[in-house]
Amino acid sequence: MKPPMRTTLKPSRRQRLARARFALPSFVTLLSIACGFGSIVIAVDNAPIGSAWDYRLAAILLVLAGVFDALDGFVARATGTSSEFGVQLDSIADVMNFGCAPAILLYCYGFVQLGVQQPALLRMGALACFVFVACGALRLARFNVSVGHTDPRYFVGMPITAGAACVASVVLAWPAPLATSAQAYLLMLLVVGVGSLMVSTIRFPSSKQPKNKWIWLAIALSLGLLAWLQTRFFALFFVFYVSATVLLNLAWRQGWRGIAAPVDERH
Repeated sequence: MKPPMRTTLKPSRRQRLARARFALPSFVTLLSIACGFGSIVIAVDNAPIGSAWDYRLAAILLVLAGVFDALDGFVARATGTSSEFGVQLDSIADVMNFGCAPAILLYCYGFVQLGVQQPALLRMGALACFVFVACGALRLARFNVSVGHTDPRYFVGMPITAGAACVASVVLAWPAPLATSAQAYLLMLLVVGVGSLMVSTIRFPSSKQPKNKWIWLAIALSLGLLAWLQTRFFALFFVFYVSATVLLNLAWRQGWRGIAAPVDERH
């Protein structure tokens, strides 16, 4: 007597759509990783050549990585497919896209060609870029363990995405590789300074701030300045962003409450 044949049930169309829906946020995250990896490849290939256009393209890819990084969370919330897997994948992607990729870009852009004649400068630049990567990784680890324990209206330390955009804005504005030692030392200060801001306890406003007319006015003004200044707008924006944030934190320490302080810092 023959044993009964097993029947394999094919997934229904609804089940296939459900699987695709859950895979969509991770696919967007992978697009972000692809942009970060592309930025690294272009920067490394361009290091001995020094094409300004290629460095700017590498910086633009980092901006695109940031766009996809914002979209994956939006897609997950919009489709109701948030998961622990997605959270972990996003965190790993952030280390690569906004830690390693901008550090490699700045290393190639600022130090490789100068290092041919000044090997010590090359090593110092590499160390400064590593500090940026290390600070970014520490910043992400602290964020992951502090979710739900801090005021969601403020980040503790500069977000790694903002840190990456801050250093990449220099390449966007002035894409020609650095030509003097003085420029290289200034770039080192920028990279280490932004890394220090990421691991600091300075509170940076998040996107969860209450929206009012001043926010919309600031957005409109930023768009106008972007149209006028184009690529140099981003460097100006981050000078203002960091300066205003530091001044706001100092004002809170002096007791000023014109803008609400983080809840866990109120006395």
